[in-house]
Amino acid sequence: MDKIQKALEKVKKEGSQGVQPKPAPHKIEPEGQKVRKKSPSLETKITYQQSKVINIDSDTLRHNRLFSYFDGNFVSDQYKIIKTKILEKTREEGLNTILITSAMPGEGKSLTAANLAISLARETSHTVLLVDTDLRKPSLHQLFDIDVQKGLSDYLIDDTSISDLLINPGISKLLFLPGKQGIENSPEVISAPKMEVFVQELKKRYPERYVIFDSPPLIESADSLILSKYVDGIILVVEAGKTQIGYVKKVLDLLEDRNLIGLVLNKGEMSEKNKYYNLIKN
Repeated sequence: MDKIQKALEKVKKEGSQGVQPKPAPHKIEPEGQKVRKKSPSLETKITYQQSKVINIDSDTLRHNRLFSYFDGNFVSDQYKIIKTKILEKTREEGLNTILITSAMPGEGKSLTAANLAISLARETSHTVLLVDTDLRKPSLHQLFDIDVQKGLSDYLIDDTSISDLLINPGISKLLFLPGKQGIENSPEVISAPKMEVFVQELKKRYPERYVIFDSPPLIESADSLILSKYVDGIILVVEAGKTQIGYVKKVLDLLEDRNLIGLVLNKGEMSEKNKYYNLIKN
């Protein structure tokens, strides 16, 4: 835990100004994803057909700070470092379901989840599914500028087929399962057996696929703590210069018996000219 402790010290000292890189333009090649049908081993059957393709233009990605899609910028390079460290810690052990959370709202967890998913999708050996499990305040669809008609809550509450919810945002090897409007009884929905079955099905159906879950802040609701029991690993996002050290310590105590893969120190100061995202391994 020495590196986690060093990260906590950085949280106290470093500033909180975000990154403003100027990435080179990159053309998005749309690609739908047709998925095989296979009988699941769990009780709830999830079928996948042709995912809906919504081509997101590069200006939207850049405007919404999804810089990991573009080459030649500092933020993208930092996410490549994070991605490499995650692959080192998970690939050999077959750990492919990862929860992204934070201590408090506004620390950049959703932006981190989306950028990490895009960076992982640019690997040649696997696909990525990005799932918005922040049932109280789903926001990932806003980063992709997608008008969501149905989301994860429709599957969990109304038995809507997963195949009707999956979206390919025009980025090769990336699928997105959005949230919709927020729901008040999210802890009850998350703790229901259907959610655990859903996570396990996503893990086992395609073991070569990474599944990234964006989840609520840990101190704000019980959702993430419940979800953390179902996934292989957790990444905690902390905003340097903003997150109170007491909150970080409280979150680390909550996750004591969970597999904390690492800590992303968001908006930490590396130099006077560059701000960065970085992963501190535990």
